[in-house]
Amino acid sequence: MRRYRFGRIAALIALGYLAAVAALGAFALTTDRGDLLWKVVTRDSSMGWFLAPGEDTFTVPWGLALVLVPIGALQAWALWQVLRGRARGELTDRGRKVGLLRLALYLGVGHGLLVIAGSPLILALEMYWFWSVTGISSGFVQLSIVWLFFLVLRDIVSRRLRLFSLVVGIIACVSGIGQNITEAFALNSAAQIFTLAGGYGQVWLAWSVSILIAQARDPRWSAATVRIGVIAQVVSVLQPSGIVSFGGTGFPTILTVYTLLGAASVFGLVWEARTAHELANPLPQPVPGQAPARSAARRWPLPAVAIVLPLIPAAVNLAHGMYLWIGPRGAIEQFVRVDGGSEHALTWFVLDVFVGVGGPALLILAAVLRRTRHLVRFTTLALTIAAAVGFVSALTATSASGDFGDFFYEGTQIYPEGLFAQGKDGEIFFGISPSWYSAALLASALLLLFLYPVAPARRVRHHVLPAALATLVALGFVPVADQARSPITAAEDCNPREPWRGEPEEPELTRDQRFVCSLRQANLIKFGATTPDAVILARARWLCGIYTRNDPQEVALLQATEGLKRDALTYPLAEICPSAGSVVKAAAAEQDREMQEWQDDAQRMCDSSPRHRPLIKPATVIRMKEPQWTDYGVVETYEPTEDGEDPAEDGLLEQAQDAGLVAALPGRLMILTHSDFDLCVTLETYTRRPPVETRGWDHVAEVGYESPTGEIVLRDDLSGTEFPDLSLNGRAGHYRIRVHYDWFKWKGVQGNGQRLLIMAFPGKGDKPVTYRRPPKR
Repeated sequence: MRRYRFGRIAALIALGYLAAVAALGAFALTTDRGDLLWKVVTRDSSMGWFLAPGEDTFTVPWGLALVLVPIGALQAWALWQVLRGRARGELTDRGRKVGLLRLALYLGVGHGLLVIAGSPLILALEMYWFWSVTGISSGFVQLSIVWLFFLVLRDIVSRRLRLFSLVVGIIACVSGIGQNITEAFALNSAAQIFTLAGGYGQVWLAWSVSILIAQARDPRWSAATVRIGVIAQVVSVLQPSGIVSFGGTGFPTILTVYTLLGAASVFGLVWEARTAHELANPLPQPVPGQAPARSAARRWPLPAVAIVLPLIPAAVNLAHGMYLWIGPRGAIEQFVRVDGGSEHALTWFVLDVFVGVGGPALLILAAVLRRTRHLVRFTTLALTIAAAVGFVSALTATSASGDFGDFFYEGTQIYPEGLFAQGKDGEIFFGISPSWYSAALLASALLLLFLYPVAPARRVRHHVLPAALATLVALGFVPVADQARSPITAAEDCNPREPWRGEPEEPELTRDQRFVCSLRQANLIKFGATTPDAVILARARWLCGIYTRNDPQEVALLQATEGLKRDALTYPLAEICPSAGSVVKAAAAEQDREMQEWQDDAQRMCDSSPRHRPLIKPATVIRMKEPQWTDYGVVETYEPTEDGEDPAEDGLLEQAQDAGLVAALPGRLMILTHSDFDLCVTLETYTRRPPVETRGWDHVAEVGYESPTGEIVLRDDLSGTEFPDLSLNGRAGHYRIRVHYDWFKWKGVQGNGQRLLIMAFPGKGDKPVTYRRPPKR
């Protein structure tokens, strides 16, 4: 700590933050209040993603808590690295340009810390304009950093590398500034142009890589700083937006992974801070340059085999007109395309083409020619990872459906149209299996390891302490034998799966699991998310004994100590407690009896209502035998029209409410009734206009209706009510719909009833006509 200018202050802040995270971690593991740990570590205040209806807190599983604590420790390390400042001693004077670069880098670090610390307040106050202001100001700071790096790196790296970094850096900064300005003024088209100019963040990545190459050749920066910079760029590529930040949303979907990744994305700030710190450190003593160690050359048959192997599956694919390695196959490709964002989908497509045409052969050729330890190790690692990706993609690939067309897949549309065509048998050829590529790449990697073995690196002593500390932390969370965990039925296991979302069918729960779910969902007794089922069952049996004995003293003591009333335990304990189960069964039987009495009374009401006697002969007459009911007092028909207008936005409900009974638009017919009483319905269809009848009806109205398909079916989807087809033998075209409505008293349990007569007949004209208005009540 004494080695750095602000070492003690930085250590106190970092240790204080680490202690707070550790305390919150212990609190989350022993209680169900893990939301505090989540908020502190992820800097995420948008809790609406995580909360169930009616809840104000959410439970962090113990496994997730164990992930959050190390991420908090990583953030404490980042605070130490950023705040400790330069090494102690007199400031090394290296000119005005170096001083300005240090100042610009510190401004960038300060902007990052301001965004991280101020995000919860900005979201709470809805000061969203602040993002645009800070984004624009940060863009200008980054632009100055690009220019100052170009000046400071003079005489250190080649002019071509400096010019490349200057050009791509300016393009990235200008595109970022323009995107923030255009988005602030809602100029979406211009913002898209600036986004494309920046290559979805790939141009800025190219600038960062060029600076890392320059730092690796510059003695002013340590190898640790360069490695941290490399990690920062890798993490930024893994994030869906390509932006290093602490924020993120989503629990427990894939967005949770991105949120945790964002919380761990501190390496960008550390890289900028260390870059600024080390610019002021004393210059290291010059070390005589040494040529990189190279392995001995090998005879060409085996190296040639390693180079040619990736070209064999590529040649087979190209012979069939296919240049992709994987294409739209497998879980990894689907994840990148659907969840990874457009920029990652584009990067994936470039890599897919590179491997598909045999590009790895060039990398193997470079490793064979140079034979340096770092290049051989990088090549074998890249080939092994690519082989693993290919095997996973082959194992998780599914066959394409027969209706493969222009929009056959969800997510980013990255594949050219017409690339995947159906054969004569209807099948679609995606290319040979990725497993052939994987076998070739893995064989080449093994050949490189055999031909140019990498000497083992020396073990560094300071690696021992972190390893030992990590082992002790892991052992601290391992339960002892007498406290071993029994099976746990989590709250998410209780929720039914939704097949329409592609979720797998849930396994059938046991009797004990169903009971644990009922207790968790009732939320009458508070249990932590990690409470074992055995503990919950033991507690329930103890409560069942109190419920069964019904001892006034026990019941009073239970209510005084835990706030639980005996009656409130009836339904939660019914699954496991016989006395409570008998009460629930008796209540259910009484409810069924009342429901059946209500239905029988409604049937008697409709049977006794007067039948309509048509004045002219209708084409069809349907008197619905059973009473009908609606969920919210509306029956409607919807037929698709050419304009494809959203039914929720056509205003038909407002028209029907103004008219009081019926309203229509082309393809849309709506009739209003009372939602609390059963409905007796008669439907009649005529070949010509019937005489108007108003006697015996409270409200009679007629509207014009255009049927595009010739299927006029009134329904209420929420209640499941559906009327027979009103059309005349499936005739499409113009109709007149006349609706008769009668509200009457009934002596049974219903109290009141409704009668509905609907007439449909061909006729033109859209003008609504009211023949009788309802009496005022």
